[in-house]
Amino acid sequence: MIPSTDQVRATAAGLVDAFAATDTERYFAFFAEDASFVFHTEPERLDSRAAYQELWQSWLRSGWHVAACESTRQHIQTFPGGAVLSHDVATSVSTGDGDESYRERETIVFAYDGERLLAVHEHLSPRPDATEAELDGSGHHAAGQGQDRL
Repeated sequence: MIPSTDQVRATAAGLVDAFAATDTERYFAFFAEDASFVFHTEPERLDSRAAYQELWQSWLRSGWHVAACESTRQHIQTFPGGAVLSHDVATSVSTGDGDESYRERETIVFAYDGERLLAVHEHLSPRPDATEAELDGSGHHAAGQGQDRL
């Protein structure tokens, strides 16, 4: 079965909405148990949904939550059994240390689990067009900067 671009777009919108709401249960329901995750902010690949959930819970315990997240410039490629979504994301979070904003690129690979599309891999990287003046050295925007939408 080849998903339609509308189906991929709707699944991605639900995932982004759940992330933007810091809705842990709803967010992680979009990922397969054996999903893998590559985040430029983490030293190692996360090889399961449970590993990411553990990291997520540590962020929540530190006072972290998502204030806003917007997906733009979506590119969807479908194939038998799934799809690849590439997009730009603008995210603002609140942490125990203050507010931060990020401009990143993300690729999500979806595969069918029965009739439902689930994310089986997510790769997040900094946007290469973000200038050094905007960044705090880690690929993240310095607090108070980069609040503009893509």
